[in-house]
Amino acid sequence: MEVNYKDTLRMPKTDFPMRGNLPNREPKMQERWEEMNIYEKVQQRTEGRPLFVLHDGPPYANGDLHMGHALNKSLKDFIVRYKSMAGYHAPYVPGWDTHGLPIETALTKKKKVDRKKMSVAEFRQKCADYAMGQLDNQRKEFKRMGVRGDWDNPYVTLNKDYEAEQIKVFGEMAKKEYIYKGLKPVYWSPSSESALAEAEIEYQDKRSPSIYVSFRVKDGKELFGGDEKFIIWTTTPWTIPSNLAIALNPAYNYVVVKAGENKFVIAEDLLEDVAQKLEWEDYEVEKTFKGKEAEHVTTQHPFYDRESLVILGDHVTTDGGTGCVHTAPGHGEDDFWVGKQYGLEVLCPVDNKGVFTEEAPGFEGMFYDKANKPITEKLTEVGALEKLEFITHSYPHDWRTKKPTIFRATDQWFASIKDFRETLLEEIKNVKWVPRWGETRLYNMVRDREDWCISRQRTWGVPIPVFYGEDGTPIITDETIDHVAGLFREHGSNVWFEREAKDLLPEGFTSEHSPNGEFTKEEDIMDVWFDSGSSHQAVLHQRPELQRPADLYLEGSDQYRGWFNSSLSTSVAVTGKAPFKGILSHGFALDGHGRKMSKSIGNVILPDKVTKQLGAEIIRLWVASSDYQADVRVSDDILKQVSEVYRKIRNTFRFLLGNLHDFDPSANTVPDDQLEEVDRYMKMRLNNLVKNVREAYDNYEFNVIYHQVHNFCTIDLSSFYLDFAKDILYIEAPDHPRRRSIQTVYYETLTALVKLLAPIIPHTTDEVWEYLPGVSEESVQLTDIPAEVAVIESEELKAKWDHFMDIRDDVLKALEDARNEKVIGKSLEARVTIVPKDEQTQSVLKNIEHLHQLLIVSDAEVALSHPEAKAYDHVDVYVEKHEGDKCERCWVASDNVGEDADHPELCVRCATVVKEHYEN
Repeated sequence: MEVNYKDTLRMPKTDFPMRGNLPNREPKMQERWEEMNIYEKVQQRTEGRPLFVLHDGPPYANGDLHMGHALNKSLKDFIVRYKSMAGYHAPYVPGWDTHGLPIETALTKKKKVDRKKMSVAEFRQKCADYAMGQLDNQRKEFKRMGVRGDWDNPYVTLNKDYEAEQIKVFGEMAKKEYIYKGLKPVYWSPSSESALAEAEIEYQDKRSPSIYVSFRVKDGKELFGGDEKFIIWTTTPWTIPSNLAIALNPAYNYVVVKAGENKFVIAEDLLEDVAQKLEWEDYEVEKTFKGKEAEHVTTQHPFYDRESLVILGDHVTTDGGTGCVHTAPGHGEDDFWVGKQYGLEVLCPVDNKGVFTEEAPGFEGMFYDKANKPITEKLTEVGALEKLEFITHSYPHDWRTKKPTIFRATDQWFASIKDFRETLLEEIKNVKWVPRWGETRLYNMVRDREDWCISRQRTWGVPIPVFYGEDGTPIITDETIDHVAGLFREHGSNVWFEREAKDLLPEGFTSEHSPNGEFTKEEDIMDVWFDSGSSHQAVLHQRPELQRPADLYLEGSDQYRGWFNSSLSTSVAVTGKAPFKGILSHGFALDGHGRKMSKSIGNVILPDKVTKQLGAEIIRLWVASSDYQADVRVSDDILKQVSEVYRKIRNTFRFLLGNLHDFDPSANTVPDDQLEEVDRYMKMRLNNLVKNVREAYDNYEFNVIYHQVHNFCTIDLSSFYLDFAKDILYIEAPDHPRRRSIQTVYYETLTALVKLLAPIIPHTTDEVWEYLPGVSEESVQLTDIPAEVAVIESEELKAKWDHFMDIRDDVLKALEDARNEKVIGKSLEARVTIVPKDEQTQSVLKNIEHLHQLLIVSDAEVALSHPEAKAYDHVDVYVEKHEGDKCERCWVASDNVGEDADHPELCVRCATVVKEHYEN
């Protein structure tokens, strides 16, 4: 009978495609998840387990997603998916931040909305509609990235219930007297026409005039003769019209210096620097005194008919300048506080748009920055400008408009951080921080933080729920707060702008501050950080499936000054506790050269584009591969490398599936104690991988998982286990014990790998799951990650096979050398003689069967010596070409090819298999 030997081989067989074709296949998988309602099914399966809550920091509902979003949401998804497969109930409620200036700007600039033609309430409705449209776009993109969550019920900061809870947070803080209104200098953005919080400031380089200005002594108080001049230094000439004082440090030594015709007062420690800067060729010190001696001396303002008082302050340093600090209480934090001690007026002659008012005669109507030049010209004219140059320095900018900010004293609402700062600092110590430096960073920020300015002079946000009596007194009571919260819960915050103050108050409300029953309402809105910072109350506390404190907040490192900070502040103010047990932060997504992505450079990579070209799995695998606690680079080349790793993993899945085509786990599984030694050893290696990967997941070290799995697929499997096993899997009879032994471990390996990688590449692992024999669950997401693989652990066996792997490396080097010397072509042409160098090696080799198969050669012999053997680390090896004929079925060279008369082209092994299994 004619037999086609190729048909007698048990070659791999699977319909699992070799090519991922992810851009087309992923959306179909996501449709399947939608149909089976995978999120709900996962929640039902894990109900009753310990709760793990990762609270989503809300992205801003404006614009397309960028790689930073992809990094952030992928990390969250890894954790939530892992926890739900590792013994926890891990719901995930995504959220959005929907108020604030960028949406107002987008409407007026991009959408050309003329807000002057509509009421505040109408404009706010347009803002809400725009925000929800943006939210929908972003939600689609997040879902396309495979992020699993309760997408139909996200939390949104403009929702009525959310706004009502935010009002309650404000009311609770007001009740504890943490909320107050005051005139203070705050960061002011002329471009936004609003106050800003510290979190909304970013520093950029700015070119500014640097000037030295002299103030003539008017009343020297017996310390000065009257012809001396104090020199101040500033980089903001526009604040000179607001100067009311000069501050000295009480403990420093100051000197009167004669330079030319003039006598100047400066700090002794800065004398040389100032002399050099002002190019004094000859100068001499006429007098030295302590700063405190000059208190209450008066000087003449350079160009206004008023005095500038000499005052004392510990904020004065000798890090630069002259040691005599120009003080304008309306334009600086230190200036304001020290001015208060001396009863100075808070003069702020600059309006909301940054334009000088009539309080700055001679400069009214000028934009503050444009006034620098005329002010320096005026100083020159009156002989007070001692030096002018330009410097480039780091300067605060509005993080949204990217334009410079100013310090400007205005009436604002504040949250008094100092009143509960000690509790904040204590709570920071109780949080688990990853990375560790996060604790120090937030601790220092809170320790040094001034009170939080929470009012904004904008339209699109949650109103500050304060009423005013006829005498101007602010009214915030439990009754008014509860009533406003109820109105917001029913109508939304727009009701504040649709109704008069009297119609927003509880029926019959009276107050001693309004004997005639007349009330007005606050027009400012809350800082958007107060919105998102209230999510612990509006989401964690209100959603029945969640809890406060959350187990984890995970955001970019910019959120130490943003969401981490505002959430901590509002939560500690209201509950006395932090809203999180743990904080995990990540860096920024940069281009391949480590530069920030920007449209002008043309280096922007968009997740949507990557998903369409390569697939979401590649983005997710890129995130897993990165050391995300620092800044993360992404480029086409980097994504290409990640795609190669994906291909390797996918091919490994396919090879394992292909070799399980005739394996029924319920019938063909070989018990542990009957497995071949090498298969038991590979199970131990697999078990080690499982333990390491579980530990890495627990520590949020996803790059460890990426490298461990990649190495396992490449080194343990492809280079060894999948390679040598072909000679058994393809060649032996279907039920041969060695074949079933390998298939048993292949099956466990594939099942474990699919589960281990399910949180990271869910589309691919669910695709593999459909082809995996013997599984009952409809998705791998409805299973648990193995805690460990069931295996008979044996240190002796492990040591033996670990050493064999080292010996094998030596033999592989010898085969490579022989190939280079043209002794052999393929390794199956080789016959090797191995000479052990020590007793351990000899013992290992003596006790390993089928040595030639494990080394993928046609014959392997262990000898005590060989005159031509080459020396390697553990063994000497002699490689020669095998003289036997090549078997047409297994391709092994053998001396017994042709011994079977019926199958002269085959070796005895193959002839026996063919006769017993394929000739009937």
